[in-house]
Amino acid sequence: ANIVLADEINRAPAKVQSALLECMQERQVTIAGETHLLPKPFLVLATQNPIEQEGTYPLPEAQVDRFMFKLKIDYPKRDEERQVVLRMAHPELKPQALPVASLKDIECAREWLDKVYIDEKVLEYILDISIATRPKCHAELSPRQAEAKLKDLNLFIHYGASPRASICMALAAKAAAFLEGRAYVVPQDVKNIAADVLRHRIILSYEAEAENLSADDLIKKILDELRTP
Repeated sequence: ANIVLADEINRAPAKVQSALLECMQERQVTIAGETHLLPKPFLVLATQNPIEQEGTYPLPEAQVDRFMFKLKIDYPKRDEERQVVLRMAHPELKPQALPVASLKDIECAREWLDKVYIDEKVLEYILDISIATRPKCHAELSPRQAEAKLKDLNLFIHYGASPRASICMALAAKAAAFLEGRAYVVPQDVKNIAADVLRHRIILSYEAEAENLSADDLIKKILDELRTP
């Protein structure tokens, strides 16, 4: 399959999560000592219930870091929920799943995506955002970071985002620009995707939890304080 959906991934035992880690990172699976390459493109989607934690297994940081995005799904709006209820109450209204793009279409889109331009100033902005989540690891600050008031992040962030976050922000910003019909990335593209890329990569400190601060709160502070190029 080109797309694998891991429903309630935190209920999978360690061996299953280990196998998933291999396919996400190396694009292959090993069964009984035999390695099988996965098809291209290959994508893993996963769900996780943030409320029900009984009988679950914590996801290793290495696996969490493999996911490009972490999206928050809130309750549906009233009209959206009405449509769901109507479809369940009237089976004849249930939509049929139909293909919307072929593999060739996706490959072509990826080729166009590779051509989206990202300026050096925007790239430096991405690095400043990512590195700002690691206040304990970087003594030297860029001019943009030196201007920002982010010293208190040292108290609230236990571990910051990995270099993979910078890569994912650059790629996601290019995708955002592509979807907007542009052949170049603007800073707003970076701002639009930053929280989805970073929220699962920041490990909060006890102080942050005590003050009821979320990763999204700290990401917003970083975006608000860092000067936009």
